[in-house]
Amino acid sequence: MQERFALAAGLVVAALIVASASLFTVDQRQHAIVFQLGEIRDVVSEPGLHFKWPLIQNVRYFDKRILTFDSAEPERFLTSEKKNVLVDSFVKWKIVDVRQYYVSVGGDEARAQTRLTQAVNAGLREEFGKRTLHDVVSGERDRIMEEMRSKADADARKIGAQVIDVRLKRVDLPLEVSESVYRRMEAERKRVANELRSQGAAEAEKIRADADKQREIIVAEAYREAQRVKGEGDAKSSAIYAAAFGQNPEFYAFYRSLDAYRNSFRNKSDVLVVEPTSEFFKYLKGSGAVGKSK
Repeated sequence: MQERFALAAGLVVAALIVASASLFTVDQRQHAIVFQLGEIRDVVSEPGLHFKWPLIQNVRYFDKRILTFDSAEPERFLTSEKKNVLVDSFVKWKIVDVRQYYVSVGGDEARAQTRLTQAVNAGLREEFGKRTLHDVVSGERDRIMEEMRSKADADARKIGAQVIDVRLKRVDLPLEVSESVYRRMEAERKRVANELRSQGAAEAEKIRADADKQREIIVAEAYREAQRVKGEGDAKSSAIYAAAFGQNPEFYAFYRSLDAYRNSFRNKSDVLVVEPTSEFFKYLKGSGAVGKSK
């Protein structure tokens, strides 16, 4: 009984081993090639469980998804103006004919990427050689990428692949050229700044000159107006004095003499040297004579 059980268990294990060696699964993200004694026997692209002969057949899987190849270092190209530019690009591609892909590059992704890189670089060299620096930087960049995708895809079809997209991430001038351009830009900015400063200084001088002119005009007009007002005041004052003198000449002369005395002897330390018979003391003499007669 035990021998029968052991034999049954052995048969089950052997069946499981044979089944595991005979069945394989294909993921929806994969292609599969079934090889028989080293030769391609079948290509499986549908996902699910599939059968193969054990021992004499083996399976190899290939990615069905879109792959990205990004260049490690930017490539140097010449424009139609013979100017060097550094171009950093990447390629989106996928395997569409896995049999042709295996036959062409042995199923080696690195070899496929090398082939695509050569095709893209050759196309970029050709396209950049027909265009100016401005065109490759901004003017016709989209057109270059579309033409490159078309040319690279035509070459990729030969190895069973499809190029989905070619993108230029960066188009720069080499470092030595960039420094020269920056220095030229800096010199140009300095020239413009100096020109603006000169224009500003000239405008400032013009404003100052105009302000000085306006100040002189205002001062002159103010002086003229002051002199006119002063003249009018002097005229009115003279008229008043004349009117007062006409009404009582003696009193007016007396009042003016008192005003002269007050201005002459404003301080106690003031000294005035005049002859006693001078007209300046006319009213003082008269006042003394009046006092004596009294």
